[in-house]
Amino acid sequence: MKNISKLAFYGMLLLSFASKAQWKDLFNGSDLKGWVKRNGNAEYKIENKTIIGVSHLNTPNTFLCTENLYGDFVLEVDVKVEVGLNSGIQIRSISDPAVMNGRVHGYQVEIDPALRAWSGGIYDEARNGWLYPLSVNPQGQKAFRNGQWNKYHIEAIGNSIKTWINGIPCANLLDSQTAKGLIALQVHQIKRPEQEGLTVQWRNIRIATENLQDVVWKGGEEAPEVSYLPNQLSENEIRKGWRLLWDGKTTAGWKLANGSSFPKVGWEIQDGVLKVTGSKKDSLRKGGDIETEKEFSNFELELDFKLTTGANSGLKYFVVDDPKRKEGTGLGPEFQLLDDNVHPDAKAGVNGNRTTASLYDLITAENLSEGNKEKRMNPPGKWNKLRIVSKDGHVEHWLNNLKMVEYDRHSQIFQNLVAKSKYNTYANFAQAYAGHILLQDHGDEVHFRSIKIREF
Repeated sequence: MKNISKLAFYGMLLLSFASKAQWKDLFNGSDLKGWVKRNGNAEYKIENKTIIGVSHLNTPNTFLCTENLYGDFVLEVDVKVEVGLNSGIQIRSISDPAVMNGRVHGYQVEIDPALRAWSGGIYDEARNGWLYPLSVNPQGQKAFRNGQWNKYHIEAIGNSIKTWINGIPCANLLDSQTAKGLIALQVHQIKRPEQEGLTVQWRNIRIATENLQDVVWKGGEEAPEVSYLPNQLSENEIRKGWRLLWDGKTTAGWKLANGSSFPKVGWEIQDGVLKVTGSKKDSLRKGGDIETEKEFSNFELELDFKLTTGANSGLKYFVVDDPKRKEGTGLGPEFQLLDDNVHPDAKAGVNGNRTTASLYDLITAENLSEGNKEKRMNPPGKWNKLRIVSKDGHVEHWLNNLKMVEYDRHSQIFQNLVAKSKYNTYANFAQAYAGHILLQDHGDEVHFRSIKIREF
């Protein structure tokens, strides 16, 4: 009986051990077995069980890639980088000879010693740009320590990607573009001679791929969630009072602006996308602007939009129906949507105040999150995220999670701007307590999806 008990005990011990997460080293400390360099000619060398990436001029971004692909995992790595060199850790990324000649692309966890401090944010390398800049998480900006080793903890499970640096939550992303791919260590392209020879270092690289419940960290929800799940609400969004303003399938909740029913032409719903069909050369196809049936006052609104080349559209808010105006039109402050590089309206107005994300004809969009004018907008054919926050007269325009415009619609400054704009003949412009939210049909093809709102 004693022997049987011992066997049972050791069997249970082995079973318990097998069911726990097992860490696996991705780097053996002595050579680059299991890794391959792609795309560029930056140098990777090994010293003291550390991979050191060395920057070189006249070479594109260089990636040291795992030979294996990984789906759901928890990855940990220590990182140190010299100021002046940008870098990153690719996860679930792709290198396919049939796509961009094998250019590595996909999710990148940022290594950023610059003043903006976006380390731990998530950039979509060579695909969609910034998905999670740390402009949405000021606490996360404090995590990375320049000139020191930093511990990265990265969880990619299902459509959720979360990051921590030195125990501080940095990114909390929901995105379903890529479920499996390679892991890679990036040495970023440099353009200035003084950047030659700057280094980024990685050590203690390990991964777990099974029984991940044993190694996931708590507290990731402390980083604000950013979701790119089309026409879906996450559990977190539902708890916080978000609801879909468009259901992704029908015209429910929307009508012709200043009208009563949804237009029969000019708008289409296809594969979860609400589309202005475009009618520049055929006035019979133009449906007119559409608006929500309900009115809103204090709210946070999000949607994804995709322009076509040369397109012009906009989103208006605090729109009040007026029997004196014709159906299919509405008046209100406007978040401009425009192909700034092609459409002539980008050069009209004053100092670019008719470009994308601007408060149309009133305030020019600038990248307030980084303190420059670079919008980081994706080009026609790719999705961009729009966000408007309106509370007690204070309004913000956000583009791809970067703040572009901030103003008080009840202030004297705003009234002065209106007086010098095309709206100067409209009494009490933008002063309504509540109003409809409007999508503009400007005659160009534009796509919308994931329209959601929460009220304060």
